[in-house]
Amino acid sequence: MTSLATKFTGLEFVNPFILASAPPTESKRKILKAFDAGWGGVVTKTIGLHPVENVAGPKTIYQRTSEEKPYVSRMKRPDTVSHSSWNWELISDQPLEQWLPDLKEIKEAYPDRMVIASIMAGAGSEEEMGNWRKLATSCVEVGCDALELNLSCPHMDRKDMGAHVANDEDIIRSILKAVTDVVDVPIWVKLTPATSTLVDAARAAYEAGASCISLCNTFPSLPLMDPETLKFEAEVDGLVTSGGQGGLAILHQALLRVSDISKAFPDKEISGIGGIRGFREAFNFIVHGAGNLQICTAAMEEKGSGGVGVKLIEELKTDLADYLERHGHDSIEAFRGIARERIVEHSQVRRKSDDYNGGYQEPTAAE
Repeated sequence: MTSLATKFTGLEFVNPFILASAPPTESKRKILKAFDAGWGGVVTKTIGLHPVENVAGPKTIYQRTSEEKPYVSRMKRPDTVSHSSWNWELISDQPLEQWLPDLKEIKEAYPDRMVIASIMAGAGSEEEMGNWRKLATSCVEVGCDALELNLSCPHMDRKDMGAHVANDEDIIRSILKAVTDVVDVPIWVKLTPATSTLVDAARAAYEAGASCISLCNTFPSLPLMDPETLKFEAEVDGLVTSGGQGGLAILHQALLRVSDISKAFPDKEISGIGGIRGFREAFNFIVHGAGNLQICTAAMEEKGSGGVGVKLIEELKTDLADYLERHGHDSIEAFRGIARERIVEHSQVRRKSDDYNGGYQEPTAAE
């Protein structure tokens, strides 16, 4: 018998597909609708204790492209397909005090679905460590099954929050210690892909008690400017700042990051994010080592679903079940990580001759 059920970070998921921390999980109403539709879990929109106020304009836009006019733009035109999303949306503006009774009600209504609370505070002071502890204990006390620490938000002014701290292994360790000292649930750590020290950051997180690494948050980026109007496709008073790109456009980059972590830590767990629109993309995350799949842009783009991907989750479950049955697999564990050993250094890929030496020139006797 094939089963969509998966065990991930010690938690029993009815299926491996969950909604990522984003607008699809910004409220009790949306989360309940997502569970009605069949999602196996949700990561809530990030909950914090600091004041939040979004921009006075569009927070998220969707870029499209076409074969006839293959430029990328949010402009609606015939026969276009999704290319990516771009957002400069901040964390939840709903206060902790409002989230807590909502989370309790959600978990009581769907005890078999996993509720992971995304939380974020600052760093560098005991007050901020106290904020991490308060957020963690409060969410766990109302029934959340796990926590996801947001160390990856790509648009923060504060230098001690979000993606800014992902390069500092001492900060990563201090935040994890603050959280693991006060709660006993799986701790997921969402890291930014925009760093050259991703493996080192993941190592610090795993060693400090992280149950999994979640990859990838959106990539820091800018929206496009229209050549005729000279306006950005998202702006306020003519101004724009760095936001995050997601959707299909980041798929290949996200897979590389997941592969890097999977190869460095083959026995550790990874939640894969970035560009999943259907089973084929999900499959690729799984073969590179992910045991859990988070989805955002594709759910938000689905018309008539309220942004929670009602048709999408049915398609994902149906296609996964079909694949498992056709290939005789009991679960995704049968093929998770099978690509890992086939990702090698350039010098290990066969060349047209035997003379290739990785770009190094053999020294001569005189040298």
